[in-house]
Amino acid sequence: MNRRQVLHTLALKGMLASSAALGALGWQRLALAQKVTAPAVPLPLPATLPTASNSKAASPASPSVSSTSIALTPAQSRSFRAWMTRIIAAQLTAGPTPRWQQRDCVGLVRFAVAESLREHDEKWKRANGMLGTALPPEIELDKGTQSVRHQWRLADGSVSAYVSAIEMVQENARFRGKDCNLAAPGDLLFYDQGDAQHLMVWMNSYIAYHTGTVTPADNGLRAVKLRDLQAWRDTRWHPTQDNPNFAGVYRLNFLSA
Repeated sequence: MNRRQVLHTLALKGMLASSAALGALGWQRLALAQKVTAPAVPLPLPATLPTASNSKAASPASPSVSSTSIALTPAQSRSFRAWMTRIIAAQLTAGPTPRWQQRDCVGLVRFAVAESLREHDEKWKRANGMLGTALPPEIELDKGTQSVRHQWRLADGSVSAYVSAIEMVQENARFRGKDCNLAAPGDLLFYDQGDAQHLMVWMNSYIAYHTGTVTPADNGLRAVKLRDLQAWRDTRWHPTQDNPNFAGVYRLNFLSA
């Protein structure tokens, strides 16, 4: 780990330590304020482009919105956002947990959603290196709402624990717009590169994603500042309104706030 990574790690740990006494109300306010510290991973260089998901589904003609019968309350939605960004940040700083098996862009989203919506008991905290750290309040789901964890709607109307990147936004999220100012932590940035699609996660102060490729020397996880992505050498990855490859910002259907 180089000096820059060490400084980022200390900054992240300092944020978590300073919030240890926040309690549930404090964490809700923190989620509302959308304050996230950048993770201790190097920002990708211009020569290292995001690798699109290998999903081969056809491109959407226009942003599609699908309905869902399950919706979290505003308070639950804020807690979910805090958990989702916390779990993704943990993958970036400590490396991917072995429990996350399908490692690509949409796999990161599916994993973070499932882990956010489960009960976070001491066994889970210990296994994820979060025992004794400041964490968001529990979402407190009932049995009906709990089913959303692995229930993704597919294009044919069926439900599955697996969903592709394009089905994630077409069938399980609603279009917010092509302005990143409309994004809240946990919202998705969707790119359509023609023969493949790619998802990124808005973390407020940075954007997180998985390249879709894993090697012994590279776990595929990336964190990038919005301004750096807007200045990317390959303009197909610019999250701007004039980029036809950027479909826009999407919000998971079960979130009400």
